[in-house]
Amino acid sequence: MSDPADTAPSSFLRFRDDAPHDEPAVTLDAFLGQSNATAVRLEAGDDARALLPYLDRIALVEVSFPKFRDGRGYSSARVLREAGYEGELRAQGDVLVDQLLPMRRCGFDSFAPEAPIDQTTAEAALARYDHVYQRAADPVQPVWKLRHG
Repeated sequence: MSDPADTAPSSFLRFRDDAPHDEPAVTLDAFLGQSNATAVRLEAGDDARALLPYLDRIALVEVSFPKFRDGRGYSSARVLREAGYEGELRAQGDVLVDQLLPMRRCGFDSFAPEAPIDQTTAEAALARYDHVYQRAADPVQPVWKLRHG
C-alpha cells in the first residue's frame, strides 16, 4: 500500500504505486459535456457504461457510496475494470472496513471513507480470508476452480 498524498484526508487508503490524482472529479454529466476533464465522479444510480468510450483519457473515477448498504457502486467498479479501465478507482463516502475486501475484488484501489479506517485494521481485513468463493473483477481464482480445475 502506498502512502497517500500530503493533501489527502487522514482516512484516505490507497493501493496503487503511482501518484494520487489531484484534479477534482467532475460529475458524469459535466464530464460528458466537456473534453478536458480526467477525473469523474459517479453518483449512486449513474450508469458507468457511459464512460466506456473515454476510459483511455480518465485518470480517476470516484464512485460515491452515500450509504454503506447501497451496492450500486460495486457494479460500477466491475463494469469499468472488466472493460479494461486501469486508472484509479476510488470508493468515497460511507465505506466500512468490512467492505474493503469485496470492494478491492470489484476493482477499487483507493478509498476515501467518511470515517477514518486505521491502516493496520484495513490490512488485516484484506488478509482475513485465504480463499474466495466467487469470481470477481480481480484475477483471484475461486476455491472451487482451484479444486476442480
